[in-house]
Amino acid sequence: MSGHSKFANIKHKKEKNDAAKGKIFTVIGREIAVAVKEGGPDPSNNFKLATVIAKAKANNVPNDTIERGIKKASGDNGAVDYKAFTYEGYGPGGTAIIVETLTDNTNRTAANVKSAFTKGKGSMGTPGCVSFMFDKKGQIIIDKEECAMSADDLMMAVLDAGADDFKEEEDSYEILTAPDAFQAVVEALNNAKVETVSAEVTMIPQNYVQVTDEENVKCLRRILDMLDEDDDVQNVYHNWDEPDED
Repeated sequence: MSGHSKFANIKHKKEKNDAAKGKIFTVIGREIAVAVKEGGPDPSNNFKLATVIAKAKANNVPNDTIERGIKKASGDNGAVDYKAFTYEGYGPGGTAIIVETLTDNTNRTAANVKSAFTKGKGSMGTPGCVSFMFDKKGQIIIDKEECAMSADDLMMAVLDAGADDFKEEEDSYEILTAPDAFQAVVEALNNAKVETVSAEVTMIPQNYVQVTDEENVKCLRRILDMLDEDDDVQNVYHNWDEPDED
C-alpha cells in the first residue's frame, strides 16, 4: 500500500462521526495509563509515554486531556490495570491480521476478537503465525497542503533527525523510522512546526495482498469494522491492499 493510500484512508477515518473520535480517545487513554504505570509520568524519561503523546497530538487529542490522563494514571489510586494481549490470524483472501489489545477482562476480549474473525470467515492463529510478515516501524504521514516546508527541506530535516526513509506521494509525505528514532523525528517536526496527519509506531507489511472477490472483501471489512468498534482493541494491522476510500 502506498503512502497515498495510507493518507487517504486516514483522512477518511478522521472525517467519521464523533463515535470514532471517542474511540481514539479511549485507545490513547489506555495507552497513557499503561505507559505511565511502566515508566512514570515524565515523557522525557519515558520513551513509551512520549510516543503515546506524539500519537495523541497527531490525532488532535487536547493537551488537557493528555495531562488529565497522565495525572490519573500516576495518582495514588492509579488507573485500571490493563493487560496487553496480541492476537494473530488470517482473513479471507490469504490476508494476515494482527490485533493488539489492552483489556481489564481477558476472557471478554478474547471472545470478541474470535467472534470478529469467525463472523468475517477468518481464523485465529497461534502467536507469531503472521507477525513475521510485518516490520515494526515509526510511521509519520504529513499532508502536503498543510506543510509549508519544501520536500527537500523536509526530507533533510527528518533524515538529520534519524529517519530511515522519506517518500513523497501525490498529496502526502511518508516518513519511516526505526522505533527508537521515532521520538527524535517527531520532536524535529514539532520544532519545525510541521503538523502531522498520523504519527505512530506501527507494524508495516513487507508485502500486500490484493483481494478482488467481492464476498472476501465484504468479510474482510466485517472483521476490521468489528475490531474497530471494540474498545479493548488498540491497533489492527493487516496486509490487505485496501482500496482508497472515497
